[in-house]
Amino acid sequence: MTQSRREFLQASGAVGLLGALPNAGFADSEEMAVMAARPARVQLAPSAYPQTEIWGYDGQMPGPAIRVKQGERVARRFVNELPQASSVHWHGLRIDNAMDGVAGLTQDAVEPGKSFDYDFVAPDAGTFWFHAHNRSFEQVARGLYGALIVEEPVAADVDRDEVLILDDWLLDPKTAQIDPEFEAPHDRSHAGRRGNYIATNGRSGFTLPVKRNERLRLRLINAANARIFELGLAGLKGWVMAYDGMPLAKPELVEGAFLLSPGERVDLFVDVVAESGDMAHLVRIDDQQQYSQTTFTVAGDAAATPRADPAPLPPNPNMEIEGVETARRFRLNMEGGAMGGLNAAELNGERNSFRQLAQANQFWAFNGAVGMTDAPLARLSRRETARLEIYNDTSFPHAIHLHGMHFRELLKDGSVGPLRDTVLMFGGETREIAFVADNPGKWLFHCHMLSHAASGMMTWIDVS
Repeated sequence: MTQSRREFLQASGAVGLLGALPNAGFADSEEMAVMAARPARVQLAPSAYPQTEIWGYDGQMPGPAIRVKQGERVARRFVNELPQASSVHWHGLRIDNAMDGVAGLTQDAVEPGKSFDYDFVAPDAGTFWFHAHNRSFEQVARGLYGALIVEEPVAADVDRDEVLILDDWLLDPKTAQIDPEFEAPHDRSHAGRRGNYIATNGRSGFTLPVKRNERLRLRLINAANARIFELGLAGLKGWVMAYDGMPLAKPELVEGAFLLSPGERVDLFVDVVAESGDMAHLVRIDDQQQYSQTTFTVAGDAAATPRADPAPLPPNPNMEIEGVETARRFRLNMEGGAMGGLNAAELNGERNSFRQLAQANQFWAFNGAVGMTDAPLARLSRRETARLEIYNDTSFPHAIHLHGMHFRELLKDGSVGPLRDTVLMFGGETREIAFVADNPGKWLFHCHMLSHAASGMMTWIDVS
């Protein structure tokens, strides 16, 4: 049965994960800072459980956050101390293609014991993140990710700036160890790998002290393999300031629940309106039940009265999509999965029945092809505008993510949606997006339900 965005929200009857992450050292012109991916043990589950073995950048989970100012350089020597090859993708950043970190497309995977130098300038202010991009369905699930925060030249008018990375973990309830079945056919053919333990910045039940009338900037990042977080606010008045790192022209008041799919980010400004002595919450809604994803304990007053509604954040460069009416049009059909209608598709250049695909642990197709093909979805000239119609002919939602560029949805009323790099699509939905191909190179376009990407939902766009 397919499910729309509205049905997803209505089914819940809808109306933690907070804390500043440590800064990584900045590189200078003489020496490049090192980020090493290595196995480690952390206290992920409550203290009554043993530590969990994870893979983390610098052995931490999440990895040490990187904070730079807009226009500053990010330079890191990635050292692989894992038993597998890996690479680092800088999710949402419009950077040089050679730095995008997609093993097999923009670089070779970094073998164990080897290194790779990432060096680029952060062109946009906003909330971004970095994560493994080789066997990402496993490596991200083991903990290989962190926040990359690019600050505006002039600091935002808030009292505090907090990063909240949402994730779920599939743990053995007895040993608290990560379930090693990363390629389970059921996960691949259904909704993806869903965890049974939900954490915030690597911890559950996170609590943060606040004051009444304090204004916080909450940077939400969904690092889960497949979980769509349905969220709301209690004791907080909030505004959406940016999606996927790109500021809105006018802040949106948060009213009721909102969705955050894998790979997506949202920047909120929230005012604490709960009384001193009470608690406020970032609420998570699961199966019509509400849980505290983050608890804010309120003690004292930051101000006698609330602030005025926030002004928008300053725009990033090149946020407009021009030439939509005359743009070339393309189409992407998403097919397959359990309860889908895919009878056959091309895999490695050969036609395979769905039974044969399932035997190969491959379940999804883009335009009748499973996985990466020699020919791209589209070949575009630099600065050319493209329109892409996407049809989800499956029974499951998919978070479709474009590397290297951002897009706007073309809405049925003739308007356009906010600038984003990920679009969440439910079964049976057709959506159209437009983007300017202003970044040359080979750019991945895939489902960020990472098990879906690994089992067929990947293609690429070539910008010359």
